[in-house]
Amino acid sequence: MSTLATIILVIAAIGFVLAAIVFILTRRAEAHYPPLGRFVECDGVRLHYIERGAPDGEVVVLLHGNGSLLNGMLLSGLVDLAAQRYRVICFDRPGFGHSARPRLRLWTPEAQADLLATAIKKLGVQSALVFGHSWGTLVALAMAARQPALVRGLVLASGYYFPTARKDVWFLVGPAIPVIGDILRYTIVPFIARLTIWKLIALLFDPRPIPEKFKRDFPVELAVRPISLRASAEETGFMIPAAARLQAQYPKLQCPAVVLAGDGDRLVEMEQAERLQKVMPRAVLRRESGVGHMLHHAEPERVLDSIDLMAAWRGVAAAE
Repeated sequence: MSTLATIILVIAAIGFVLAAIVFILTRRAEAHYPPLGRFVECDGVRLHYIERGAPDGEVVVLLHGNGSLLNGMLLSGLVDLAAQRYRVICFDRPGFGHSARPRLRLWTPEAQADLLATAIKKLGVQSALVFGHSWGTLVALAMAARQPALVRGLVLASGYYFPTARKDVWFLVGPAIPVIGDILRYTIVPFIARLTIWKLIALLFDPRPIPEKFKRDFPVELAVRPISLRASAEETGFMIPAAARLQAQYPKLQCPAVVLAGDGDRLVEMEQAERLQKVMPRAVLRRESGVGHMLHHAEPERVLDSIDLMAAWRGVAAAE
């Protein structure tokens, strides 16, 4: 056997072993962190969601960001706070948590907005307030643009709304590349993700520390599965072109909105929120001092106050 053939055989053997370990770790993670809620199927996609609060209350839909899942929204405390006065519906977006993400679709914010709107209506909801965090803000905005009768108000936190040059995108899209990305996602990337995820999470929470409850209970094992890594990489790649497409819709949105941004956010600059507030006809900007990207964890009461503002909005201009 030639040296080259031996090297290829060794690499293949290592890849097989790594893939087997990833498979075992994935199944173990899914068993250790079972679904917390129920499932609804729409357009052939099985979506995992939870409901809290009064069944006959005004509906608030919560949409998590890239790389997260509904468990993270629960850990923020926002679900329990909002459930005291609203009917709260929180989804695992496609590919995250226990929701499916069929391969042969482009899961842009518009595609996710259409799917989630169908799911929301299937749950008997005709009108809702929608909260989106980070990448979830793009889904919320797309839903407002495409389903104006459904979205009564928006609360948008730590969002990226306008295209800019971002070097970080090119380092994070690898797992989404067909074939090569598949090999990476089922071999070495899950292990790299496990080694680096807490540094990334610390960056997201900065300048606040990571809450102890989050350290203890956030299901890292679910977040580093191959399906979730693909979803995260795809959404990283979709982010800039999605913002470029959606920006033309912002001045046309007639629903009221609160735009929340932390002045310590190291992932998205404050200018994004300021620009959005200026072009949306009925938007209010709230700057949060000493808060990073994980604004709903740092200030869940402030987010709830913004949801309350949208619930009470009756066409009267609101003060910042």
